[in-house]
Amino acid sequence: MALLPEVKKHYGKQKLFINGEWIDSKSGEIHENPNPATGEIISEFPTATREEARAAVEAAHQAFQTWREVPMRDRARLLFDMRARFEEHFDELTRVLVQDHGRTIGEAIGSVRRVIENIESACSALYSLRKENEHMEQVARGIDQYLTWEPLGPFLIITPGNIPMHAWSSFVPYALAAGCTVVVSPSRQDPVAAEYICRVAQETGFPPGVINLIHGGRNINKDILLQPEIKGVGFIGSNRAGWELFALCGKLGKTSSINGNGKNHVVIMPDANLDEGVQWLLRACFGMTGQRCLGTDNVVVIGDIYEEVKAKFKEAAAGMKVGYGLDEATELGPLTTRAGKEKVLDWIDRALAEGAKMVLDGRNIKVDNYPAGNFLGPTILEDVHVDMATAKEEAFGPVAGLIRCDSLDQAIEWINTKTNLGHSACILTQSGKNARKFIREVNVGNVGVNLGVPQPYAFFPLGSRRESFVGTAKSRMGSMRLFMDEKTVCTRWV
Repeated sequence: MALLPEVKKHYGKQKLFINGEWIDSKSGEIHENPNPATGEIISEFPTATREEARAAVEAAHQAFQTWREVPMRDRARLLFDMRARFEEHFDELTRVLVQDHGRTIGEAIGSVRRVIENIESACSALYSLRKENEHMEQVARGIDQYLTWEPLGPFLIITPGNIPMHAWSSFVPYALAAGCTVVVSPSRQDPVAAEYICRVAQETGFPPGVINLIHGGRNINKDILLQPEIKGVGFIGSNRAGWELFALCGKLGKTSSINGNGKNHVVIMPDANLDEGVQWLLRACFGMTGQRCLGTDNVVVIGDIYEEVKAKFKEAAAGMKVGYGLDEATELGPLTTRAGKEKVLDWIDRALAEGAKMVLDGRNIKVDNYPAGNFLGPTILEDVHVDMATAKEEAFGPVAGLIRCDSLDQAIEWINTKTNLGHSACILTQSGKNARKFIREVNVGNVGVNLGVPQPYAFFPLGSRRESFVGTAKSRMGSMRLFMDEKTVCTRWV
């Protein structure tokens, strides 16, 4: 298989996008952005000043006054045009994502496809607003009443380092469809991907100020949210940052969609198809190098199949090709940052100190031609128990912990009580009865049967629960309720 070419070797000093113009920041705080696989610097980017952040807010506020009045069919046309631009730049976007984030080219293709599906879903949501607008005549003598939805205003959108493009599309197209404007503040981990997705979207010709991009950070994000023109925030990231934003939104009376950490499980029943199931485990535990909201690091094995699961899983994981994601043969890329890799290594050390045993050790893997990359091979632990701290905390790396379990009831109890997080859980089984019980009783927002990652398509919301989500509305299709509010109108003409 081929090693695909990089879009650019170096992307230069990145700019801010405010009121329809790409501008150089006046900030003296400049950061280097390395390629996670090669360690080479591929761009420099600024932390925007407070004045620049304020300018972005003002641009979004002014643009909202006219964007909200754009006829629905014209907004829909622009969204359809934006979808076409993403199709045109599909190959370029996937390679930028690999180079900036570290995932494999196959994973990048899937991610950009999710972006396009979200744009399509936003178009669908725009046309579906007619279903939300209810009208009743003669509710009382001479009185008619109807319900309508109106856009709230400019929103702050904060995207994470693990899914920079997918997270953008989980909010921005829906905000634009609703008639809102946005200030996007991406993670510092992959700023090139954030810039490219903004450039492609802006090729559509949205009016100045409808989309704005700044490279901020936690303090700048709080400053933006404090601005009275900003009506709320769409966020995907850590619980620590997300709950701070949620508390601030509560204090300010603003809406929010806060999507945080997870601690997900795959439960393997004795009747599961293990040959297929192991392939699902590879994707669940090691896909995107374990850096995914719906990924799994707790593998719960029920009954006497434990040794067979362990052997098959170890063999399959040990055979994965680790390398640069632009190599089409690569199955596992690097972690996005050096700090992220160190956190995962620390997590593994703590698990071992708690009593876990190593089944497959990926800590010292060497990748030819890429000695400076943030690589960590597939790692499998056993003798993991649900009362360990590391069994309750997200590893966020290519790590799987095997947990022995006696029954499905026990597995469900563990998932529901041993962690406060509720992104996802999957069951591998041939029993419809057991699958139905699992679906009905497990207290998470995204459930999978005979798959490893229960990823909702764009036209469904990301249904996370408990401390994995707080806010006014879920992301993706559900975010239309984040960006709009109801108005009830009573009229008397007779």
